[in-house]
Amino acid sequence: MCCSSRLPRAKQTGACSRLATAVALVFVLAVAAASSSAQAQSLDPAPDPYRYYPVPTPGSINSDISAGSTVANLGSSFLERLGNQATNGFGNALRNNPGGGGASQSSEQPVYRTWGEAYGITANTQAQGNFVGDSRSTVGGVVGVGARIAPGVNVGLSVDQSDTAIDVPLAFQSATLDLTQIGFNASVDKGPWTWALALVHGFGTVGSRRETLFGRIATASYNAQIDGALTELSYYWSSGQTRIVPKAALEYTRAETGAYQEVGGFDPEAASATAAERARLLIGAEVGHYWIVDGKIFDLSGYSKFVDNFVQNFGASTVTLGPQSITVQGIGESQYGVDTGASASLSVTNAVRVYINYDGKFRSSMQSHQGTLGIEFKW
Repeated sequence: MCCSSRLPRAKQTGACSRLATAVALVFVLAVAAASSSAQAQSLDPAPDPYRYYPVPTPGSINSDISAGSTVANLGSSFLERLGNQATNGFGNALRNNPGGGGASQSSEQPVYRTWGEAYGITANTQAQGNFVGDSRSTVGGVVGVGARIAPGVNVGLSVDQSDTAIDVPLAFQSATLDLTQIGFNASVDKGPWTWALALVHGFGTVGSRRETLFGRIATASYNAQIDGALTELSYYWSSGQTRIVPKAALEYTRAETGAYQEVGGFDPEAASATAAERARLLIGAEVGHYWIVDGKIFDLSGYSKFVDNFVQNFGASTVTLGPQSITVQGIGESQYGVDTGASASLSVTNAVRVYINYDGKFRSSMQSHQGTLGIEFKW
């Protein structure tokens, strides 16, 4: 009887022990889950609805917008200079008659050439939308080599290095752009017709500077890139030493600026990468005349082109400050505009030529003026 009464008590004791273990295990798991949830909330806290978070302003990236526009414009400028090298009427005359009007067309032409240029650009864009306007100044240089690889077929390769200072005074912002561009051009002469092709790839670095509250400065550094292509067709007509060269060209450029995070300043902001695309049609003509004095050829010419930017995608950037963000649209040119310029050239010998060029771009909200001094050697 005694043994039989102890057996149920042992069973009850074992059941109670297992129940206590299960309760303890559930309690430990609950505490661990609560701890994990608390840690997750502490790593990704929700915005406090009673706290004020500053909102970025559209004008805070004016210098970035200006830098992107500058990259596109410098790419276009380089493309058009490469195209002009191939379709310039004076160059066509020298390729077909290197001694000028007093020489025989059977004179042996130089096969190779090399050139160097130094240039300066001043430009400004007026206010539009959230962009308050800017002024830009660029200095740069170009070196290149070229060759005649077959009768009437010429190719060239060149490198353009430039430094640009961007000032956006009304937004208390500025920036610098260090841009390297590699260009290739080719041309085919067929009687009075010349077809030209130019390709450009460029890369560089932008450094921005923005004055914030209490005079504190926010800075950023990010990359920039430009890619473009141009094709141009021209017809050479001459009477004596005077020429008229009608031209038509198609140009495409794509400019990109990288994402960045500001450092320093009051409430430093971040901005996403952005890209802008543009396709344009250029139609115009060059008029020129040359003189031969003491065996030297002096040439004067001028040109004017109508510009139709028939495709423009300005691109947009997302600006972030803490949990707040806005989207800011980029800027572009007016659809229609005019390019004009002039050139003076002196061929000292058949092998050496010096020249000076002016190129102007005029849009409803943008103007650009470029001066170039160059020298060319042929052999």
